[in-house]
Order: sequence, then C-alpha cells, then structure tokens
Amino acid sequence: MNSKTEIQEFSFESLSHKILPGAENYHCEIHDSDLENNFPFYTDLGNLNDGVNIKDISVEENRHFNYQIVKPEGLKKARKVVFLFHGFNEKDWSKYLPWADAICRGTGSPVVLFPIAFHMQRAPKSWSSVREMFRLSEQRKERYPNIVQCTLSNVAISIRLHSMPQRFIWSGLQTYYDVIHFIENCKSGNHELISKDFEFDIFSYSIGGFLSMLLKLTNHNDYFSRTKVCLFCSGAAFNRLSPVSKFILDSEANVALYSYLIEHFDKIIQKDNLLNHYIKQDHLEGKVFYSMLDYQKMRSFREELLKKYEKQIYAITLMKDRVIPSFEVINTLKGAYRDINIKVDELDFDRPYIHENPFPFNNDRSGKVKEDFDMVFKKVCEFYNK
Repeated sequence: MNSKTEIQEFSFESLSHKILPGAENYHCEIHDSDLENNFPFYTDLGNLNDGVNIKDISVEENRHFNYQIVKPEGLKKARKVVFLFHGFNEKDWSKYLPWADAICRGTGSPVVLFPIAFHMQRAPKSWSSVREMFRLSEQRKERYPNIVQCTLSNVAISIRLHSMPQRFIWSGLQTYYDVIHFIENCKSGNHELISKDFEFDIFSYSIGGFLSMLLKLTNHNDYFSRTKVCLFCSGAAFNRLSPVSKFILDSEANVALYSYLIEHFDKIIQKDNLLNHYIKQDHLEGKVFYSMLDYQKMRSFREELLKKYEKQIYAITLMKDRVIPSFEVINTLKGAYRDINIKVDELDFDRPYIHENPFPFNNDRSGKVKEDFDMVFKKVCEFYNK
C-alpha cells in the first residue's frame, strides 16, 4: 500500500434540505405529492432568542458545505472508496483524521469524510463559540436546576433536540438522501477523483452506525449490495443507548428525545402528516429507521434484514463503553435468539478510555494507545480487504 496520503477538499450542495423543519410547504418528489405540515415549528421550549433554535431549513452551512477525502498520494481516479461516518455532536474532524489515514493506508482506498447534517462543518460556527455556549449552558442550568451533564460542548444540540426531538429523524433522513445523491453524482461521472463504476464500503463510529445501517439495510437501487459495513462502538438500537454525556447530550434533552422517539412516537406519527408519510407510508428508509429506534418494535423485520447481510457487517465494541454498551450491540446485531451470524469483536484496552475518546494520545500512555489503535484498524482493514 502507498505509505503517503494527502487530503483533497470538494464542495457539496444538499438537495434534500427541503424536508427539514421550518418550511411553509413540503413536496415528496418520489411520490410527486404535496404534504401538509400540520405541526408548528416551535414548541414552548423553542422561543428562546438563542441563535441555536433557528429554522433548520434556513441554516446555510447545512445546505452548502465542503467535505474532505483522504487519499493515497498521487491517486488520480479511485475505483473504490470508504465512507467514514462520525459520532453524535462532533464539531471537527481532528479525532478522525488518523482513523481515515489508517484506513486509507491499510486498504489503498480513499476515505470520504462525509458530515452528518448539522454536525462538523454543516453547523454554524456560533454553535461552537466558547463564550456564547457557556452563556447558554449557564442559562439552561438556571432553567432546569436538576439537569445533568449540561456543558458548553453539548448545549447547542441539547437545546435543539429538547425543543424539537423530531430533528433527529429529519437530519438523519437528510443525510441519508445526501449520501445517495453523492453516490449517484459519482455514478454519473461527475466526480473528478472517483470513477463512475466505483464500489464503496463504510466505516462508522457511534451514531454514524445508525446512518450506515439505514443505508445498508434499505439498499436503495441495490447500490449497497456489495458494501461492507464496519461498526466501531456502534450498532445498538436507539433505545439501548445511554447518550447523557458532557460531550453528547444533557439529561433534559435525552429525556425529551426518548419520550418522543420511544414512548410516544406511534401516537405522534398519527398526528404529524409529514412524519407519517416518510415513516409509515411508501418509504423503505423510513420503515428501516423506525425499526432501529426501539429494540422491540419490528424486531423480526430488522433481524431479517440483518441476517440477509450478515457476512457484510462487522462490529468492534469496547467492554467499558457506557454510551453504546457492548452487550446491547450484540443483542441488536446477533438478534434475540442469537441466530444472526454477524461477527462482533468485543475488546477491552488495558488503560483508561471512554466511548467519546477511545484513543487519547495526549497522555502518558500514548505508546499503549498506539498499540490499541494499530490493532483496531488492522482488524478494520482486514475486514475490507477480505
């Protein structure tokens, strides 16, 4: 494999932003139907003049953005690439650049760093302003005295999801359609680096695994029939996650999200015309999304799809991961009766680590961290190279 890599940047326009909250009218192009939006944009939590809880459809950074590709030095046209999908509430790619570099070196394939809607470069810079986010987090602690893990790092996403939990659905679907559009654009011969007859695999971490499973299990136009999906610290159904963390979500946002997506979602869908169309009507991606929210609901449907692609999915979990527990990944991927033959490697590093930062290089055990890092990405690349 080429030992040197380089980064190239490309621009992207999201054509699927029109499904986001905040529009006056909605139109489903697949069914050529106009959809009435019968839910108000703001809840009673959404009337804060905070610069965060703004109309999703008007966030320009989420619609037009640049993305990066880590590639072997000198490569002109790629016949195979690997998508890298990041975790929840991420603001920059610094953690992931060594991961992408390791995958690129180990497979010889360029790695596409594709951001999830309203994350990374798809979020306004103000949402990462230390001064402004500190001010909002202090306000939030005053408003909710019993709040847990409210920090300047997670206050923007916590306010947004607390106010409108359905944003989790819409930003997920927007990113799903964006990836499909990216693939179709490449297949049309419009990408200067990627061949139109290219193949691709996926590496996903944390909530990025939710996106990768949505893509793989829906298998739009058979684009993903040959795609291998590697899940790192990922793969459990949504209601089996524990995302309350100073880096991810505060407790109030988590309660609101769980209440909306798990406890009351079926009743909400009956009342919300737009959600009903995308989740309950003729959109397979909505059906798959729904099946991944609650471990119990549509379990047979989900497990049948997992079994169909069992040889193309591989998971690496960490024993001390408290956000996405290893046993919950096993429960979801291997099925209730353990009759799905998806390989799950449960690892445990002989050093401190957390889900949000499995490879902390800035400590006195960096040598051990490098050993663990090399071991993990050797496994990842062996899976892709088989």
